[in-house]
Amino acid sequence: MKVLVVNAGSSSLKYQLFDTDNKSVLAKGNCERIGIEGSRIIHKMDGREDYVKETPLSDHSEAMKLVVSALLDKNVGCLESVDEIEAIGHRVVHGGPHFAKSMLANDEVMEILEKCTAYAPLHTPAHIMGIKGCKSVMPDKPQVLVFDTAFHQTMEKEVYMYGISYDMYEKYGVRRYGAHGTSHRYVSAEAIKLLGVPAEGTKIITCHIGNGSSITAVKDGKCFDTSMGFTPLDGIMMGTRCGAIDPAIVPFIMEKENMNAKEIDSYMNKKCGFAGISGVGSDSRDLEKAIDEGNERAKLAYDMLCYQIKKFIGSYSAAMGGVDAIVFTAGIGEHSTYIREHSLAGLEYLGVKLDKERNTFKHSSEPVVLSADDSKVKVYMIPTNEELVIAEDTEKIVKSL
Repeated sequence: MKVLVVNAGSSSLKYQLFDTDNKSVLAKGNCERIGIEGSRIIHKMDGREDYVKETPLSDHSEAMKLVVSALLDKNVGCLESVDEIEAIGHRVVHGGPHFAKSMLANDEVMEILEKCTAYAPLHTPAHIMGIKGCKSVMPDKPQVLVFDTAFHQTMEKEVYMYGISYDMYEKYGVRRYGAHGTSHRYVSAEAIKLLGVPAEGTKIITCHIGNGSSITAVKDGKCFDTSMGFTPLDGIMMGTRCGAIDPAIVPFIMEKENMNAKEIDSYMNKKCGFAGISGVGSDSRDLEKAIDEGNERAKLAYDMLCYQIKKFIGSYSAAMGGVDAIVFTAGIGEHSTYIREHSLAGLEYLGVKLDKERNTFKHSSEPVVLSADDSKVKVYMIPTNEELVIAEDTEKIVKSL
C-alpha cells in the first residue's frame, strides 16, 4: 500500500510517501514558510537531485496541491496518478485523555481533536490545518491520525497523576501524558526483536535524546512511565527547554523579571536548556565543537544532561524491578558518543557494561549493539522511524475498513 505520511506544523508540512509492502520511502519533502513570504517546497528522491521550487503558499491546502504536483511530475515524481496514494497518515502530537490508539479521521474524531487544542496549542491547530488541507486536495482518501501520546496511555494512575488537588484532574485533565510515544514504541519493539524474546517479561528503557528529549520505561512492551509530563516541557533538560524544575522557581523569576504568564512560558521553552546553560546555542554539534575548544559552560550543559539521563535510568530500573536493555535514539542519542558514554558511566552496578570501541561509530542507519558481550544489560543505538509506524498504523486501519 502506498501511504502518504504528513507532519503538519503551523507554517510547514513535512511528508513521506511509503510503500508499506517493502517499507521503502519513495519520496519525501517539506513545504516551508506556509503563509509567509518566501514559501517553497523541497522534494527529495533517492538517486535524484533535490527539487526546490519557490512559490506562494497561502495555506496547507495550497501546500498539499504542491506536494501532489511534485509526486506526479514526470521529471521529479514517482507516481503516474494520485489514485496510487491509498491513504494518508498524520502525526498528531497530543491526543489528550481522549485517544489511546490511532484513529480513522471522521467528523466525530475531528470534533474531539479540537478539544485537544488546550493540551498542545502550538501543534494541534497546525495538525487540523494539515488534515483539512489533505481533505481539500484528496477528499476521497482515508486519513488516519497517529498520536504521540497514545503509547503512554498504558501508564497506571499512580504513575500519571500529579500531587495537586484532584479537581484539577477532573476539570482540566491535568496529568502526565508524555510525548515522542511513536518513537518510543518503535525503538522498544525493535529492541525486543534484538533481544529475541517475547515482549512479556521484558524491561526496556528508551532514551529519545534530541533537541526535544524524553525517556520512557517500557515493561512487557507497554509504557510503564515516561519523563515528559502534562506538556513536553517536563523531564530532562533539552535544546531550549529547562525540563523539570522546582515549581516555585516560576513565580520567583516572574516577580524578579516582571514577566507575565506568556513570557515565563516562552522563557522556559525557548531560552533555557542547552542554549541557556552554555550560551552557545541549542544545537548539540555547536556544543561539542565548543567543548573541544575548552568551553566550560558547554561542557556543563552536556554533563547536566548526562547526569539527568543517568538518574532516570536508575529510577526506572528501580520502578520496574530491573532492566534488560537501554536504547538510545533520535538526533543526539543516535550520534553522540559523549552523551551515551557519560550517561552510562557509573551504572555498572546495574549490570551495564559499555564497549567503548563499539560506541565510537559516527553514523549508522541500522541498529548498533553498544554493550560488551558480557554485559548483563544490553545497550543499543536504534535509529528511530516514527514515519514508518504512522504508515503501518494507517495501512492496518484502512485495510480493516
